Amino acid sequence: MKLRVPEMEGRSARWYAKQRGSAPQMSAYRRSASKLSAEAPGATVLEVAPGPGYHAVELARLGHPVTGLDISHTMVEIARETAVRAGVDVDFRPGDATAMPFGDGSFDLVVCQAAFKNFLDPTAALNEMRRVLRPGGLAVIQDLNSEATRADIAAEVAAMGLSAVNSALTRLTLSWLRRRARTVAQWRELTGEAEIRLDGLSLEVRLRA
Repeated sequence: MKLRVPEMEGRSARWYAKQRGSAPQMSAYRRSASKLSAEAPGATVLEVAPGPGYHAVELARLGHPVTGLDISHTMVEIARETAVRAGVDVDFRPGDATAMPFGDGSFDLVVCQAAFKNFLDPTAALNEMRRVLRPGGLAVIQDLNSEATRADIAAEVAAMGLSAVNSALTRLTLSWLRRRARTVAQWRELTGEAEIRLDGLSLEVRLRA
């Protein structure tokens, strides 16, 4: 799976993991996991590009069998460390979202957070997400809203609980990454009749198998 930006490895991956692990963001991961768990109780879950694994671990805490697939070997290492510290069992493994090492219909729920805009072959990644979903399964893609404003970015970063320096760096990074995000029309062209929800900086796409 080639990315539109280089895979994060080594120091950059560990810096990113630290920035994403603040107390307010951990609370957001827990809220997201709780909401998804309520929608898909008992679901077998695949998280695509789970990064440091915080969201996947929260789903595992709720009793879901969870697998995480990430192109970054460093992120897989970090995510495994996250699961060990949390005392939960998550199958984090390196792999390509456009050629997933799973059989057809392996999962009830597929999640991808803050990564889809970086995929060079989004159609292949979507096809794989659909392939590994069981009939009636749900794929939830959460990413940047390309129409988000500077104020939206500022509000999001302010809620992350970062230092002044890291807040500034994160605002710059999000402003740059927003240019790679897709519009609603582009998502419609890519996914067809998917449900799309907008909320400030965030965009959520929902697909049913």
